[in-house]
Amino acid sequence: MAEQELQPAILIISDTASQHPSTDKVVDALTPVLLSKESNWKAPFVTIVPDNISDIEKSICDWTDGQDAVNLVLLSGGTGFTARDNTPEAVTPLLHRHAPGLVHAMLDASLKITPFAMMSRPVAGVRNGTLMITLPGSPKGAKENLEAIVKLLPHACIQAAGANSRVLHEEGIEKLEAEAGISSESDAETKVNYLDRGLGLEHGGCGHTRRRGNRTAKSNDTSTGPSRRNRLSPYPMLSVDEALWRINHHTPDPVAVKAPVTPALTGSVIAEDVYAKEAVPAYRASTVDGYAVIIPDPLDGGISSTSKGTKGIFPVVSIAHANAGGTVPPLERGTISRITTGAPLPPNANAVVMVEDTVLHSSTPDGTEEATVEILIDDIKANQNVRQPGSDIELGSRILRKGDIITPVGGEMGLLAATGTSTVKVYMKPCIGVMSTGDELVAHDDPRRLHGGQIRDSNRLSILACLASWGLPTVDLGIAPDTPSGELERRLRDAINGEEKGNVDVIITTGGVSMGELDLLKPTIERSLGGTVHFGRVSMKPGKPTTFASIPVQRPTSETGDGQTTWGKKLIFSLPGNPASALVSLHLFVLPCLHKLVGIGQGRLCSGVGPIPGLPIVTVTLLHQLPLNHERTEYHCAIVQASQAGGLLYASSTGIGAAGQRSSRVGNLAYANALLVLKPGQGHVEKGALVQALIMGPIRSGV
Repeated sequence: MAEQELQPAILIISDTASQHPSTDKVVDALTPVLLSKESNWKAPFVTIVPDNISDIEKSICDWTDGQDAVNLVLLSGGTGFTARDNTPEAVTPLLHRHAPGLVHAMLDASLKITPFAMMSRPVAGVRNGTLMITLPGSPKGAKENLEAIVKLLPHACIQAAGANSRVLHEEGIEKLEAEAGISSESDAETKVNYLDRGLGLEHGGCGHTRRRGNRTAKSNDTSTGPSRRNRLSPYPMLSVDEALWRINHHTPDPVAVKAPVTPALTGSVIAEDVYAKEAVPAYRASTVDGYAVIIPDPLDGGISSTSKGTKGIFPVVSIAHANAGGTVPPLERGTISRITTGAPLPPNANAVVMVEDTVLHSSTPDGTEEATVEILIDDIKANQNVRQPGSDIELGSRILRKGDIITPVGGEMGLLAATGTSTVKVYMKPCIGVMSTGDELVAHDDPRRLHGGQIRDSNRLSILACLASWGLPTVDLGIAPDTPSGELERRLRDAINGEEKGNVDVIITTGGVSMGELDLLKPTIERSLGGTVHFGRVSMKPGKPTTFASIPVQRPTSETGDGQTTWGKKLIFSLPGNPASALVSLHLFVLPCLHKLVGIGQGRLCSGVGPIPGLPIVTVTLLHQLPLNHERTEYHCAIVQASQAGGLLYASSTGIGAAGQRSSRVGNLAYANALLVLKPGQGHVEKGALVQALIMGPIRSGV
């Protein structure tokens, strides 16, 4: 038992420390207790959240659920009686089994020091295979409570993780006491009735870190030299679905801003329902060029609604144009008014005769205007060729929903403009920085001839072009070296702090994420920038080393200049250096993150309509046989076309035969508009089979 390493985590619950982490002293008080001499505890993961139940619950579930579950979660703060003390209420519903012995041991130890210990509300128990214990918020109280039980916690955690209790106890309680460094006489008060649990889980770190360096970094320590680096990746191999879940979980919610209605809004997502400020049309308007007439009311003198008698010769007494100035006098029965499309009808007029149903009867003496016009039909009905006020858009009606996209088609922009909407709330578009890494890279437009192992940097230009097509602002961060000189760290830090050609919200890098001695992205993120790698490997082809991380940053809470700051994070996607791998990973992982940041999918939360983040999925028929990978799902670049006859979708590969679709082949995506999802298997998927396809671009026709 003593040889098994256990992973603890510390969750600080404090409104103050969540805004100013440097004010927390509890972590420094608890860590030495855990990491005492001959301890089998690893360095603890640490995170800080404010005093609210939802944030506490999210952190607990992140640490205790799934394959990255930790062994122990210590929660400090929020166990008192004030209105903001919510920790027991957050923890208790999440426990699968309670551990009252731990609670009694802590209270007993504290009561020997101060009677105020009875004012604490500690909770302890097990969720899945993780032991959870709440501690006081003061450094002194938290340390005293932990010291009372710390020697027996390894035994408790091993049992909670699913160890065989019979095997553990077969050599007697004295052996367990000796291993824990306690005795029946000296430490009787620390003995508790620990839990026999059968909830086995594999354990490892999930990457919660403090601001200044990641003490639990899994990446290679570049200062130790190549001979001591990892030979196998320390990052668990995640499924694509789990990787996407982690991206969504760690991507912040979109930020709504008020923006003027201009063409610059194209591609933006509406952040709240929009209602018409004006009716369209605002008046009775003609839908044709012709003549406004009066159709007698059928109740007025018994005249038929088909208005017998409108056929004939009528004087033209006025002209109604579709313009903003001037007024037209009321029309009297027996007269008509020439009118253009969109013009308001004169008062009393209630129908419009098309100009095609009339002929000129006479002109004015100077010959420039119509004097009388003959109407050739007499079956005109009231309101014929007339748009009523609000018939297109009613005043106050909803014209756009939350989550709708202002598309390049122009319809949404037209609705806003037609109803007099001058500003609208939309979700702010993130700015994306793109950087390539590698000493071997040469700019695509460098006129010099390549030599040695040099290659042209195609990834950065491809990614910038793709992001531009998605309507997102970008910053070109250039090419960074991948030598241990500190230049990569400086370039990333400048980008994070907004000093590298402008402020960015998300950074995309390519290269430097594999297992070589010059693959410095993960060590730089974890060890130099204090970031957290949320995943470092994905079970997919191509793109296995795709990495997703976040780095904590301080941000002002307002624009008032009061100096207040809060903690946020910048996201980093480190994509493989091979061109096909980089672009496949961009579409598969980066796009859903960016969609969430711009608000795509927000409308579905309440209405069930609107686009879903990420690439749309369709079913296609294969035009030829494709080999399967026996271990990983392959995202195969393909061209999807629609048949002109039946409208069915067919897919053909962009690379088959001897060359295939190697991750290094830059041409794999040259004509591709889809990624075929080929699940792992033996042999081939046959011609004519139905497979899923993720659509990256417009579907072509012509099969």
